[in-house]
Amino acid sequence: MGLWTILEGFLLLANALAILNEDRFLAPRGWSFSEFSVGRTKSFKGQLIGLIYATQYMRVPLILLNAICIFVKLVSG
Repeated sequence: MGLWTILEGFLLLANALAILNEDRFLAPRGWSFSEFSVGRTKSFKGQLIGLIYATQYMRVPLILLNAICIFVKLVSG
């Protein structure tokens, strides 16, 4: 397993977090960003919710990284 495989794995994880819908998936399970107060963001659950929202905010760079990854895969085989 090389560095490229690890980077692809992180890209797939970021894609998985970016497509989670707050209304359909996160809010019914109590993972909505609006339900957390400022003091509770230091917990593991609060940090994870912050990571989910950060990846959802960065969708355009994810699209570009996916395009680069696809191009490299097409060129290298």
